[in-house]
Amino acid sequence: MIKKLIVMGMVCLVSTSFYAQKKFNINLSKKDTEVSPIVKEKVEEYATKINAIIQEEKKMMGEELEVLKSRNLDTADFNREKAQIADRYSEKMDKRIEDLGFDLDEVIQKQVRYSLLNTDVNSNEELKAKLLKKFRPTRNLTGYFSYGVMTLTNNLPDNELDKNIGYANNLEFGLKLNYQLSRTSPWAVISGLGFSWRTIRMDNNMLFTKGPEYGVALEQYNGNLSKNKLRTGYIMVPLGMQYNFSKLKNGGMDIQYRNYYRGFKVGANVYGGVKMTTNNIVKGNEGEIRNKGNYQVNPFVYGAQLTFSYNSISVFVKKDFSNFFKDNYFKNDKALIFGVSIGIE
Repeated sequence: MIKKLIVMGMVCLVSTSFYAQKKFNINLSKKDTEVSPIVKEKVEEYATKINAIIQEEKKMMGEELEVLKSRNLDTADFNREKAQIADRYSEKMDKRIEDLGFDLDEVIQKQVRYSLLNTDVNSNEELKAKLLKKFRPTRNLTGYFSYGVMTLTNNLPDNELDKNIGYANNLEFGLKLNYQLSRTSPWAVISGLGFSWRTIRMDNNMLFTKGPEYGVALEQYNGNLSKNKLRTGYIMVPLGMQYNFSKLKNGGMDIQYRNYYRGFKVGANVYGGVKMTTNNIVKGNEGEIRNKGNYQVNPFVYGAQLTFSYNSISVFVKKDFSNFFKDNYFKNDKALIFGVSIGIE
């Protein structure tokens, strides 16, 4: 009896909230979720019927109590008969409310579906179709930013560049194409478009020079160098595969899926690039000079990359198969890059 009165009171409170604010939130997760319109309509209808029953029975009980008062009974007899009348009407209200046939399980199920899909569904077939759409394979473009430390490898005796090279780096950002083969597949095709800036700095007060008779070479600077960069920009296109080690998840209705962005992943790809520009930046006693021109940097690059990722953070190693400089300038020097990448989902 007490339990039914508590439930009835809660429903009346919900109904009051509906009429006063026209909005009701059920907290099914850490975030507030709006109530399904169907659930709201059913609860409002149920609350209205309960309120009507209470008012009807309360009116009839009040009439009987007025008759009881007119009998001028002593206090003990009045209180006893009043309690009997209250119990009889309470049982009668319980029976009428129970006869309404309010299916709480069905309402909860509808709200859960709405919370998952942000829409009402009226059949299992429709629910399954909505879930299949929600948990479809990941096929989209995401952003990324990466930074790597670069060195030049050479299987020949050290040349002037090898002996004097200082800190070198690779800065890159762009778009990554993610194409998961199926909803449950751990495999995905990866590609995209990136913009890469490779910068070489020289030690020992050396700098890059160029001339019509010797092409490009290293030269000692007469003075003190505070800045010395040979920076080349490339447009890069990768193509490869990625494997996701995350476990399958159940989305409901026996629909399984694998979260493409979460968990540990390993990727391998080849890449190719086309040079945009080269800029030789020198700053010393005589001021700063910026010279864009032909420093014999290879106009095309290609190589391979291995990437290890966890969620949106990746570490990678990238190796060029092409020479950093073209023709026979600093022969056989190839870029090797170790870096970190951050995905922007």
